[in-house]
Amino acid sequence: MKDIAQDLGLSVVTVSKVLRNHPDIGEETRQRVLTRVKELDYQPNVLARSLVTGRSYLVGLVVPGLLHPFFAEIARALSIVIREKGYSLIVSSSEEDPELERQEIRQLLARQLDALVIASSGTSIEQFKRMELQKQPYILIDREFPELVANFVGIDDEAAGRIATEHLINIGCRRVAHIGGHQNSTGIRRFEGYRKALLSHGLPFSDDYVVTRMNVDTESTEQGAEAMRQLLQRNPRPDGVFCHNDPLAIGAMRAILDAGLRIPEDIAIIGCGNLHYDDCLRVGLSSIDQHSEQIGQLTAEIVLSLIESKELPAPRTVILEPSLVVRGSTKKS
Repeated sequence: MKDIAQDLGLSVVTVSKVLRNHPDIGEETRQRVLTRVKELDYQPNVLARSLVTGRSYLVGLVVPGLLHPFFAEIARALSIVIREKGYSLIVSSSEEDPELERQEIRQLLARQLDALVIASSGTSIEQFKRMELQKQPYILIDREFPELVANFVGIDDEAAGRIATEHLINIGCRRVAHIGGHQNSTGIRRFEGYRKALLSHGLPFSDDYVVTRMNVDTESTEQGAEAMRQLLQRNPRPDGVFCHNDPLAIGAMRAILDAGLRIPEDIAIIGCGNLHYDDCLRVGLSSIDQHSEQIGQLTAEIVLSLIESKELPAPRTVILEPSLVVRGSTKKS
């Protein structure tokens, strides 16, 4: 930095601000510095910077599954925002295993992360309480713990279940089934939205039309197909199915088509996530949009505010309203 500053007749502080994308540097100066940086193939010494600032410039993200596009989209949006401020994202998968999640969190914290973002697969809040005692900033996404006051970004999951179920009812479905997730906040609340929608429209709720799956973010499509095959054995079989997420719904669609039935004429299907599979599906999947990109962006904003605050601010809860996206799987003629 000293050499670059001397070459350009600038101060080291100015060069440092350009490299940190500081907003109070003019565009002409910024471009002069960046051009010289490129010419010299300059790489900042992150370790030295960390020793000076007390920051690692690393943010960790632990999610249930790296193959689930919902979490991939969140990771991408989160990474884009923090990268502009000089931070890097380390992503890890818990494979929906609470013990593996604890191990991954321990290993990430050993790297002296500046903040940790978690979509937890566990039921215990012990590790989060421990982080609070250690003043380790963290943010929960997608899944929260009612007994834990913490930073959280997600959607109104009960509304998601209600909107999806009411859409099936509004297109004429009268035997609406649910392929649900396990007993975390998203699974419980989406199921409640489903159940309440049925009762509010005068339709009976039956446990026979509910099949739950533990691994909804790993091995999802096969789990959805297996659950749908169970529902096809019901008499009478369902004429509409609300699935906890899109990968489960895709598996359910495969089972319906393999059985020689039509979508949506025989059975209408709706998922949750609004993930972009449409081009590769024989029938476009209706879904509830969880606004995954916005979740990533909002989480990044909270991450940066936690890192850059001298004192940890009070926890924030951001709940986004889900929205309905209608495609071929529920468009009955």
